[in-house]
Formats: sequence, C-alpha cells, structure tokens
Amino acid sequence: QVQLVESGGGLVQPGGSLRLSCVVSGFTLDYFTIGWFRQGPGGEREGVSSIMMNDGTTSYADSVQGRFTISRDKAKKTAYLQMNNLKYEDTAVYYCALRTRYGLAAVPSAVDYWGYGTQVTVSS
Repeated sequence: QVQLVESGGGLVQPGGSLRLSCVVSGFTLDYFTIGWFRQGPGGEREGVSSIMMNDGTTSYADSVQGRFTISRDKAKKTAYLQMNNLKYEDTAVYYCALRTRYGLAAVPSAVDYWGYGTQVTVSS
C-alpha cells in the first residue's frame, strides 16, 4: 500500500523559513518522482516543485524560484522542500505528491498518489 507522510508545516513570520519532508513507502520502482503542490484558501491546487528521485532533475514554479529548494534522499525515499524568505502569499496547505512513472510532476494530472497535506501559514 502506497503511503506518503508529510511533516514540517507550521506558522512562520514573513521572511522566515520552513522545511517540509515527505517520506514515501509501499512500492518498489526504479523511476519515481516526488512533488509538492499547494492550495490556498479558495484557490486551485498548484505545482510548487518536484524532483525525479533517480537522477535529481527538478522543477520549480516561477513564484518560488530562488526561494525554495527541493532535495532528496534516495535511500530513504524522502524529499525535502526548503522554503526561505516566505511571503504571505505562500500560505496554503502543502501536499506531497508521488508520480510512479518517468517524468516530473508539475501539474496535478501528472500525480498518481497524494498525501494528506500540511498547513503552512505565513503571518506576522
């Protein structure tokens, strides 16, 4: 049974940092991708960043480029999202996503499994 477990959300002031983690389990594949999506109040779910676990190829949304960094630990089947210089508009529920096919996961239709989400709130 595929499972995605997120951690690391919370409340942070503007300009602050948080690190999200996502551990996936329950499958054996050579190629898979872990991604992060977010959904703000009243908004649609949007891609934030993704990483191909076999070779480390990454993607970023324009809105987070230069502020967020995605990384991976292949042995632990874990991906991390380091979020720096957080802004009010980064407030959202952040979802870990798993793609069990070759390629990045920049849009929801590319995702095969979802985590339950973790809240990130940027507020002074």
